[in-house]
Amino acid sequence: MKFQVLDIIAHQRDPLTGHRVSAAERLEQVIRTAQRAEELGFDSFSVGERHAGEFLSSSPATVLAAIATVTSRIRLQTGVSVLSVLDPVRVAEDYATIDQLSRGRLELVIGKGNEVLQYPLFGVDLADQWNLLDEKYALLRRLWREEGVTWQGRFRSPLTEPTTTTPRPFAGPLRVWHGSATSLRSAELAARWGDPLFTANAIQPRENYQRLINHYNEQYLAAGHDPAQRYIASGSGAGGVFLADSTAAAKRDFGPVYEGLTAGRNVPGNNTPFRDIDHAVAEGPALVGSPEEVAVKILDYHAAYGHSLQSISLPTTLPFAQQLEILERFAKEVIPVVRKAAPDTLWEAKDPWAARPQGIAGVDPAPAATGRPHAGAAVVGLADAAAGSTR
Repeated sequence: MKFQVLDIIAHQRDPLTGHRVSAAERLEQVIRTAQRAEELGFDSFSVGERHAGEFLSSSPATVLAAIATVTSRIRLQTGVSVLSVLDPVRVAEDYATIDQLSRGRLELVIGKGNEVLQYPLFGVDLADQWNLLDEKYALLRRLWREEGVTWQGRFRSPLTEPTTTTPRPFAGPLRVWHGSATSLRSAELAARWGDPLFTANAIQPRENYQRLINHYNEQYLAAGHDPAQRYIASGSGAGGVFLADSTAAAKRDFGPVYEGLTAGRNVPGNNTPFRDIDHAVAEGPALVGSPEEVAVKILDYHAAYGHSLQSISLPTTLPFAQQLEILERFAKEVIPVVRKAAPDTLWEAKDPWAARPQGIAGVDPAPAATGRPHAGAAVVGLADAAAGSTR
C-alpha cells in the first residue's frame, strides 16, 4: 500500500485552549510537513481546497507550487480540486505549471466539493453541481491531451478559436482521481473515464463508502476498462491520526480534542455521527490508537475496500512539534506493517502512470540523510520550524 498525507489547511482554534496560530504560520506548517513527509518516505502529499469556513486552502495551486520547489521525490496531489466552480482552462494552466515545477510529480483529485456555500460565491447554481463537474472535466481532459482545441458547452463561453493551453504537462496528461463522499455520481464519472476513485472515508459509516466503491467497481468493469488499472484510495476520518503507546492512552489524550472539534459542529451534509472518541474509534474510520491497532484497522478497511493508497491527516490544532512526532511514528511503526501485508502496484512498474518521470535530476531526494541543504530550503527557511513552534 502507498501512503499520502492530506492537509485541507483547516485554521481552527485549539478547542481546549482557544489558541490559533497565524495564517502565515499555519501555511508554513503545511510546507514543512510536506518536506518531512518526503524525508520519512511517504508517497504523496495532498492539499485540499475550501472556499468557506475556517480554512486557508482557497488556493491549493499556490501551496502546491511552493511545496514543489522544496521537495524532489514525493508525489503531489489535490484533495480535492473543486472543479465544479473553476474554469477548466485556468485549471489546465495552473496545474500543468506545477507539474513542470515538480518534474512530473503532480496528480489531480477532482470533485464537486462538500461545501454548499462555495457555489453562490462563484456565481454558479448548486443545482448544476454535477453537470458542471461532468462538462468541465470533459474539457479539462481535452486541454491536456490535445492542441488546437475548439469546444462549446452549457456553462462557459465557447472556445471558437483553436486553443492550446500552456505550459503543457511535463510528460503527458496528468492522472486524475475522482473524490467520492456521498453520491454515486462521482463514482460513475470515474468509472466512465476509467479513472481511479478516492473515497473520503471520513464522516460516514463504513457501509456508505462500501456502497460507493462497489458501484464504482461494477461500473468500471461494465465500461470495459482494464481491471488491472483500477485503483482506489481511502481517507481516514475526521479529526486526524493520533498515536500513543496504547489505544486507551490515545483516546484519553486525544479524546477531548476530537470531541471539542466535532461536538459543536453543525454543517449540513458535513457532520459526523461519531461525536465521541469511543464511537469514532470503535465504529468510525478514525486512526486513533496504538501503532499496532491502527495498522490492523487500516488492513481491515483494505480487506473491504481493496484500496491502494491510504491518506492520513494530522490533528492540526495540536502543537506543530507534536504533529511531526505523530507523523514520524506513523511512518516508522505503522507504514512498514501495512506495506508488508498489503503490497500494491500503484506507482510501481506495472502502473503505466509510473512511467512519468519523477523528481529532479541531480537533487538529493533525502537531504536530511546526507546533511546537504535541500535545493529549495532557502525559499521558506523552515529548518527549525518544528523546534521553535509552540502551537
